[in-house]
Amino acid sequence: MGAGHNALVTAAYAARAGLRVGVFERRHIVGGAVSTEELVPGYRFDYGGSAHILIRMTRVVQELELSRFGLHYLELDPMFHAYSGDDPWFVWRDAERTVGELNEKFPGQGDSYRRFLNDWTPFADAVAELFNSAPGPLDMGKMMLRSKGSMKMQRQLSTILRPYGEAAREYFSDERVRAPLTWMAAQSGPPPSDPLSAPFLLWHPLYHKGGVARPKGGSGGLTKALARATEAYGGQIFTDAGVRRILVENGRAAGIELEGGDRYTARAVVSGTHVLTTAAALPPEHVPDAAERVRVGNGFGMVLRLALSGKVKYRHHSEPQSRVGLGLLIKNEQQLMKGYGEYLAGEPTRDPPIIAMSFSAVDDSLAPPGGEVLWLWAQYFPYELSSGSWETRSAEAREYILNAFEHYAPGTRDMIVGELVQTPLWLEQHLGLHRGNVMHLEMSFDQMFAFRPFMAASGYKWPGLPGLYLTGASTHPGGGIMGASGRNAAQVLIRDLTRRGWK
Repeated sequence: MGAGHNALVTAAYAARAGLRVGVFERRHIVGGAVSTEELVPGYRFDYGGSAHILIRMTRVVQELELSRFGLHYLELDPMFHAYSGDDPWFVWRDAERTVGELNEKFPGQGDSYRRFLNDWTPFADAVAELFNSAPGPLDMGKMMLRSKGSMKMQRQLSTILRPYGEAAREYFSDERVRAPLTWMAAQSGPPPSDPLSAPFLLWHPLYHKGGVARPKGGSGGLTKALARATEAYGGQIFTDAGVRRILVENGRAAGIELEGGDRYTARAVVSGTHVLTTAAALPPEHVPDAAERVRVGNGFGMVLRLALSGKVKYRHHSEPQSRVGLGLLIKNEQQLMKGYGEYLAGEPTRDPPIIAMSFSAVDDSLAPPGGEVLWLWAQYFPYELSSGSWETRSAEAREYILNAFEHYAPGTRDMIVGELVQTPLWLEQHLGLHRGNVMHLEMSFDQMFAFRPFMAASGYKWPGLPGLYLTGASTHPGGGIMGASGRNAAQVLIRDLTRRGWK
């Protein structure tokens, strides 16, 4: 049910295990938020996630042999460029190169960066290991035990329990270094002031281990390869086939009914959609109160995707490095907190920090010769506005994002030849992301690990209804392009339905 990347991962593993698999997707293409289309002639736009980072912490690509099915990753190095508008610096895959350049530009900050990596790499490794298994109630303790040895456990626990903004201050005295790292940690949603949010910063060492990449031809290259793998292993994929409801017979999930009325029966149903979409497809008696109490939040991000007639030109950056990695564009920490304050007041952020992505710098298939595709992710933007509606205020918010980017790369506006504006409402209407939350549910500690989506459903099974399984961003380990949820759910499914178990 659904053909997002996690659902397709589960489908491919299940088909490879010999199960007869059908995938049913309401849109005309597979991939969900990991899909790509030519929306402007000659320009290919991603619909959702564009940078592939966490999936490289899993074994999905290797185990499913996705390179055989057309997946070709392009490495991004530098991985990030951090820029206040005046002092650019780069995060390279080579940590020591990053340290050296930081020390040259901001004396002492490179040494702090090395100490940060040394202190928290064991913890980051432990987090990656927990991402690749079904969650348990003692996950935090496991992370602590597996990562001990780098620092005294008491100090480590004290840092983990803090807001990530404070954790960054423990290491970096220069705001020009600290603010971009804090901004990257903010991508999961919670603000820098939230307690228990430090892990969003502390897994930063994983970027140096796994690197940052993107599929040739667009982010949808991953899901196209997953679809080909599913079909090669014997599965079937149906597009324009939205699921109306999950069939329940004799107290167990028994299949699905499509919006057009067709029915398909099965030994098991795997829902890769939002947990609230899953609940809405079930008879009310099979929806526990906990499923209706999940916290979706009030949106938090908005995307402006642009087709440009020329290349992005940053004011102080060298080329082409400044266009390769993810641009962590933030003036100072106050900019992020001010934006969050406007969000809490129900207003679009007037001067948002931005993640800028111009991957046509490494992939000439995304734009015509001389052109560029530029994607600007900005925070914070509420789904519910204090005044007006997104239908009437979309153009206003679009101007806020574009004006903010012009601070870093003046003249970009003059090169626009086409665009896609993705407000929180657009994300809900087109990608099924309730209230515009790209993580499905808020990524706060009370909805992570064994609490995601809620405790009774944390093992990738719907409580009280045998035969119904869950995957996707609503489940552990949450949002982002990782595939771990799909792989973990496949383990549970295959063990239940085959005698061979997981191999």
